[in-house]
Amino acid sequence: MKRILIIAFVKLITYSANAQDPLDCFTRLQKAFDNRGANPAPDGMHQHVFLSFFEDGTSRCISGKVQVENNKIVSVYLQYADDTFGLLEPKFYNSEKKQPTIKNGISEMIYTSEGEKFKIVFIELLKPKAD
Repeated sequence: MKRILIIAFVKLITYSANAQDPLDCFTRLQKAFDNRGANPAPDGMHQHVFLSFFEDGTSRCISGKVQVENNKIVSVYLQYADDTFGLLEPKFYNSEKKQPTIKNGISEMIYTSEGEKFKIVFIELLKPKAD
């Protein structure tokens, strides 16, 4: 009986540890931007961004680059394993079906015509750590 209780306890601990939501890539980045803030996004091509795709309660981040005009995202490029970039072809928009904007170094939620949703994190806009 004691052995069954120990096994059940170990399984419960293991299940609880796996059930906790580990800090996924977006959550870690969001915390840094919340703590340190970001500079405004100037117009032009931003080479150092992460596209954080949301699916099944977690996120996966992919490197990319983004064209910005008037604080709006006008084109998005995904970076491939061979370090080349490909234009994100599907139409993308915010929840109001308009061009997504940037606030504190991170875009609002972006949706594609293919049902994907993601945010863009502008790494180079993150303010440095205070000394």
